[in-house]
Amino acid sequence: MRHFGHIAPEVRQRLFHQEPCAFTADSPARLLAAALGATLYSPATRPRLADDIVKQAGNGVVSMVLCLEDSIDDADVGAGEENLVRQFADLAARPGVEPPLLFIRVRTPEQIPDLVRRLGPAVRLLSGFVLPKFTEERGIPFLEALGAAERAGGRRLFAMPVLESPELLYRESRVETLEGIFRAVDKYRDRVLALRLGVTDFCSSYGLRRAPDMTAYDVQIVASVIADVVNMLGRADGTGFTVTGPVWEYFRVPERMFKPQLRQSPFLEVQAAELREKLIEHAMDGLLREISLDQANGLLGKTCIHPSHVLPVHALSVVSHEEFSDAQDILRPERGGGGVLRSAYTNKMNEVKPHRAWAERTLLRAEVFGVANEDVGFVELLAAGIPG
Repeated sequence: MRHFGHIAPEVRQRLFHQEPCAFTADSPARLLAAALGATLYSPATRPRLADDIVKQAGNGVVSMVLCLEDSIDDADVGAGEENLVRQFADLAARPGVEPPLLFIRVRTPEQIPDLVRRLGPAVRLLSGFVLPKFTEERGIPFLEALGAAERAGGRRLFAMPVLESPELLYRESRVETLEGIFRAVDKYRDRVLALRLGVTDFCSSYGLRRAPDMTAYDVQIVASVIADVVNMLGRADGTGFTVTGPVWEYFRVPERMFKPQLRQSPFLEVQAAELREKLIEHAMDGLLREISLDQANGLLGKTCIHPSHVLPVHALSVVSHEEFSDAQDILRPERGGGGVLRSAYTNKMNEVKPHRAWAERTLLRAEVFGVANEDVGFVELLAAGIPG
């Protein structure tokens, strides 16, 4: 699989100075962590889940989470597990099908070895598990269960802990909680692919919900948690982990807002249609701003609950030609001693030592998301990626 692999090769050639690389579920963990992109969540109870997975892969999705936790009712967990086993078997029986990286979000550690056992040979399609409400105390049993399941199933399995517990949010317990989380994930570093932020749970602790024109960074109590998570768990000194961006909740302007106008007159119908388009653009603007702020704050990839969010995340993850040029200049072997140089675009100074970690991250992103041609921007990438 590869990002933008669903569009025609000749179109990719026109868009990219350097095309996104191909990768598989068996690629190195560092590459996979960067390549997660927009991770699309789906309830595990969906009756046509195998078909949904194949469809989303064809539309450019490269990672999915099949959820047995908050997205389904407590009473439906057993049915969800049974459905997952059936749907994985269905997928495994389809010749030539390469699904996205698939993860299962579980509720308890015991589910991990049980599901691996029940999946049987179809476990080859599974990349790992998402671990909810992760702290050191609650997380270690999940990670131990993952290790046991990995050995029993003979398949490399990754963990993606979700940082969403109240202890992480509350000021008086935050640092201690983060220190404990670091101890846990550092001990099992080889199994931890990425850390995910559960911002909806953070907001829930204070009865908050951000509006479609606000990003997570506009909610100060949430922004402070993100900053501390990156500070302690996302460092570029070799001790950090990939931290992914929070979910964007909005995906459609309700039609009912416009139905009264549509019944009144053709003139008002036009007004309603124009207003709806503006509101859709407004909601999309919020998503785009949040993706940009994710990247500016050290996050890579994003949790998504609707397919319409996937392409904007991927389009904004493509490295611009200017970024690529700067990163290459900074990392040239002859620059190893440091120094300052004018960028090839003659609009900024590149300081070799301070910007080195940024350049390394940028070239990794360039490997998995590609580098746009000099005259190609977000709009062209977005338009080309929309399914026909």
